[in-house]
Amino acid sequence: MEIQNKNDGKRGAFYIEDGGKEIALMHYIFSGPGKMIIDHTEVNDAYAGKGLGLQLVKAGVAYARENHMKILPLCPFAKKIFDITPAFADVLFGS
Repeated sequence: MEIQNKNDGKRGAFYIEDGGKEIALMHYIFSGPGKMIIDHTEVNDAYAGKGLGLQLVKAGVAYARENHMKILPLCPFAKKIFDITPAFADVLFGS
């Protein structure tokens, strides 16, 4: 299981598949130059509690750093992760 990213220049998603089936997803939207909004994260119930959501947020943070972007975490899960992870402050929009 590895994290993959797909986007069309306006929106995209980081996702994880297991056996060809999508089991976790974090959706984002590009909002102007240098900003992405995380608006939804979900993990298949059978994979809950395995840290997949956190892995997706970390992938989003890495992507933002590589592309000199800021993240606005509107998704409650992603916001919680940003709130408890000071190391992500460098990519947090408004900081």
